[in-house]
Amino acid sequence: MANRKRAIPQYGTVTLNGLDYYRTRVQDADGKLVALYARTPEELYDKELNALEQIDNDTFCRKSPTVAEYCEKWLKMKSATVRPNTLEGYRKVMEKHIIEPIGDRYIYEITADDLKMLMVPVSKMSNGLYGIVNMLLKCVFYSAVESNVIKDNPAACINPRGGKAKKEKVALTDKQISTLLGTIKNLPPYLFVMLGLYAGLRREEILGLQWDCVHIDDDIPYIS
Repeated sequence: MANRKRAIPQYGTVTLNGLDYYRTRVQDADGKLVALYARTPEELYDKELNALEQIDNDTFCRKSPTVAEYCEKWLKMKSATVRPNTLEGYRKVMEKHIIEPIGDRYIYEITADDLKMLMVPVSKMSNGLYGIVNMLLKCVFYSAVESNVIKDNPAACINPRGGKAKKEKVALTDKQISTLLGTIKNLPPYLFVMLGLYAGLRREEILGLQWDCVHIDDDIPYIS
């Protein structure tokens, strides 16, 4: 089958240094007109197509957010449904394990291989941290797909299992608890340790306690 003849536009001509050239103008990503020259209409048409493709790419790059910018946007969107302490935890993990290695790159540039390489150092840390980074990557890139910022989710293929398992913690015996409390009695940490032992609170939960979380006027006092 014969090749279909291309529809070459009618270009104007100009004489430069005694030679005739065909000329056209295109608008670049900054809105400025750029002149293109060629000795034949076919050559100028190819130059015009290549220039328009490059301008489209430049314009898209400027509109496309970086990974850091979209992570910040995702955190802001999640702030409506996630507790501030949890959100701050997400932010710290993102800054260290996502934004630090790839934050300055455009989000559309990121490939599955990029994210697999990102997870290599994370896989040497705890499985809890690995799971959080994995979850954040998938949520951020899935949100970008839903918003038509990118076409495909490169985080979809990340292995959900990874990281080192934590050593099993052994609870204190009654004798050890008695020794501990006897040692710190009348010292500032006493109340802190009591809350941890008898209310089952973690350190962050104890530090975050407010008076409206403590209910002592009920038949059975409790902490919410």
